[in-house]
Amino acid sequence: MTLHRAALNPNPMRQLEAWLADAKAAGILEPKAMTLATATPDGLPSARIVLLRGLDERGLVFYTHYDSPKGRDLTANPQAAVVFYWDALRRQVRVAGEVSRVEPAESEAYFATRPVGHRLSAWASPQSQPIPDRLFLEERLRDVTAQFGDDVPLPPYWGGFRLTPTLFEFWQNGDNRLHDRFRYTRGAAGEWVIERLAP
Repeated sequence: MTLHRAALNPNPMRQLEAWLADAKAAGILEPKAMTLATATPDGLPSARIVLLRGLDERGLVFYTHYDSPKGRDLTANPQAAVVFYWDALRRQVRVAGEVSRVEPAESEAYFATRPVGHRLSAWASPQSQPIPDRLFLEERLRDVTAQFGDDVPLPPYWGGFRLTPTLFEFWQNGDNRLHDRFRYTRGAAGEWVIERLAP
């Protein structure tokens, strides 16, 4: 199936929303899963999967432990890129831009919607740090469960980041590797400029 320029929404946020809806309708298990790429100040890259938890005109929001490697990368070098890939639809979306922390109230509001077990795990896990064994985590989980019960507050080291896009690229697989690629970038007046790219 060919992707035509006329079929694209002039607003890339709306176009991303449409493709996310298509991915959900196709039964993709985690349609909001995206590969997040970050880099240290000296340019060492790193990538991992995170889940999109917010999307509006301000950008794309995901949540994490601020002291994790990705949190430290983004604090020191607030530039990032994400990639959505939906194999069943033969589609990919790339988004790049600047990253900033969301307001604490926004993190608190989202954290309160998480299942209790997920909130407790945010306290129990020293994310990405070496631990002696699984028992260490289970004991920490017991400790924080005893401490908080079901009333689990937002940890001071946990919250959201917002990626404010400067670039989008929508890719759809084509026959004979003649894929359709469209890039959105900001024009001089702040409008989105769409260009077709060679595959």
